[in-house]
Amino acid sequence: ENSSTGEVIDDSIITGKVKAALIADSTTKAHQINVETKGGVVQLSGFVDNAASKSAATNVAKSVTGVKDAKNELSVKSY
Repeated sequence: ENSSTGEVIDDSIITGKVKAALIADSTTKAHQINVETKGGVVQLSGFVDNAASKSAATNVAKSVTGVKDAKNELSVKSY
């Protein structure tokens, strides 16, 4: 797992950036979204209020530098 490019960003840094981006985004900021990153692939889990928030979370995660892909396993709360 040795990479020669300077493009590799530490997974923990990506996780922090994704969390910050989710908090900064008005659609996703108030939700309980857990972020885990492995090899540049972000996995989102937790709960959001609606499908719009779920898709917004994917878009926010994918917009973060260093993210190769985002796996969205968020659950939409049912009231």
